[in-house]
Amino acid sequence: MLGLLAALAGGLAATAAEFGRPASQDEIALWDIDIPPDGTGLPPGSGSVARGLQVFEETCAACHGDRGQGGIADRLVGGQGSLGSAQPVKTVGSFWPYATSLFDYVRRAMPYPAPQTLSDDDTYAVVAYILSLNGIVPGDATLSRSTLPSIRMPNRDGFVPDKEFSVIHNARQSPPRTP
Repeated sequence: MLGLLAALAGGLAATAAEFGRPASQDEIALWDIDIPPDGTGLPPGSGSVARGLQVFEETCAACHGDRGQGGIADRLVGGQGSLGSAQPVKTVGSFWPYATSLFDYVRRAMPYPAPQTLSDDDTYAVVAYILSLNGIVPGDATLSRSTLPSIRMPNRDGFVPDKEFSVIHNARQSPPRTP
C-alpha cells in the first residue's frame, strides 16, 4: 500500500520549473530596500529629533524603554568607551559603525511586530532621535538622505577586517597573474 502511495505521489509531483513565474522588476523593487554604508538608495524625506521623540514614544518605547533603555528589547543608548572593557555594552552609540545601517535596520525590521509600517519621514525621525540620545547629532537635528551618510559614528573605525576575508577580497581585486 505504501509503495502504491509513493508511486502516485511521485507521478503527481511537479518540477520546480512548473511553479510560479519570474518576479517583475516592480516586485523585486519592493524587496530591494537595503541601504549600504554610503547611503545609496536612501529614500527622499526627512525627520527631526522632535518628531522622532513622538514616534519613538508611540512605537518603540514599549520594547526599548523610555529614552532607549530599560525595556525588554536591546538597549539603544550609552556604552561609549565600554567595548574594550570586560563588560562591553553594545548599543547604537557604542557599537554601530554607520548611521545608514541604523536607518536600514529600522526601516526593514521595526517596529515590532509590524515591520515596515513607519513612513520614510518617521524612520528618519526615529533615527535622528536615537542618534541624539547617544550625543551623535544635536537635539535640533533634522536628517535626510543628504545628511545621514555624512554622520560619523563613534565606532566607525572599530571594525577590523578579518584577515581571511581580506585575502578573498584582495584575490578578487587583483589582476590575474601571468606565468
